[in-house]
Amino acid sequence: MSSTLSPLAAAFRQTSYPLGGHGRRNIQILKEALDGLDGKLESDIYGTGESIESFQAEMAAYLGKEKAVFFPSGTMAQQIALRIWCDEKGIRKVAYHPLSHLEIHEEDGLKELHQIESILLGEKDRLIQLDEILELKEEIACLLIELPQREIGGDLPPFEELVAISAYCRAHGIKLHLDGARLYEVLPFYQKSAVELCALFDSVYISFYKGIGGIAGAILAGDEAFTAKSKVWKRRHGGDLISLYPYYLSASYYFKQREPKMGQYYEEAVALAALFNSCPLVTTLPRVPVTNMFHVHLAMPKEKLEPILVGLYAETDVGLIHYLRESGEGICSFEISIGDAFAQIPKDKLKLAFERLDAGLREG
Repeated sequence: MSSTLSPLAAAFRQTSYPLGGHGRRNIQILKEALDGLDGKLESDIYGTGESIESFQAEMAAYLGKEKAVFFPSGTMAQQIALRIWCDEKGIRKVAYHPLSHLEIHEEDGLKELHQIESILLGEKDRLIQLDEILELKEEIACLLIELPQREIGGDLPPFEELVAISAYCRAHGIKLHLDGARLYEVLPFYQKSAVELCALFDSVYISFYKGIGGIAGAILAGDEAFTAKSKVWKRRHGGDLISLYPYYLSASYYFKQREPKMGQYYEEAVALAALFNSCPLVTTLPRVPVTNMFHVHLAMPKEKLEPILVGLYAETDVGLIHYLRESGEGICSFEISIGDAFAQIPKDKLKLAFERLDAGLREG
């Protein structure tokens, strides 16, 4: 298996201390989540049953919505949310950022499966501006806002701007949907509860494998009429597996463990970004992170940077990243998302890793 990996990925896999995430993704994730449960606990059947319904009720309460429905994937959940709002309004148009997950990672699923047209608001390298929403000429059924905006480093608009966007949408009959795959990660910055933030939106999607580190799965939440329709569409999409318990039980387990740590992860991301920015040729986006996730840009060609990192990994046993994206001529970038793994790195090893990175970039 290792022979198919790039030299950088292979070297990263050999390190004991990965910088980001919650550790290696392996079947131990499921074993740990199920270890303390009674083996006689009844599973769900096609999305019904006490265990899944109890979890959905917990998530609805956490988000401040009437109902919540568990989906096997966020891609499915979000397309369905937008389809419901388009059907209700009788308009086949929605608006979102040019780098929305629906636009760049879903093979045009919204268009091909639902015949819904996307209106791309704003520029790729910045957040959607309030003025752009106010000046929108197209009539749309729904506006999707992603918090944080992942593809530009996890940037966030001021909370007051979200309040203004919500008020405008409600005054003009536009549904507002939250792509909250990383919802938990923005709460420390806003100093708001999930209930307070989600109150601005008509429907909300959250993920359980990104910041939470579960296996897979998502919640789609809203009022009772909306979620009832979402269950019909989930069946049409093939999302009602005979049993979903490996997903929602692990989601519940890791949610309880990690949602309370989001403030810690955020503070560690700010400290880590400062370490990166202290090195030559390195800038982070944002320079001071607003969540536990940010992007790192290095002004060095990939062919020069990779050997520096491979050597650093071998010497320090700290893995910074397993890939490099060429984001411009002579520029590489990658994404860092802080989770449980960061706190496990011995301070002396982290210090040494950045000393070696600094020296390698200066000599390179």
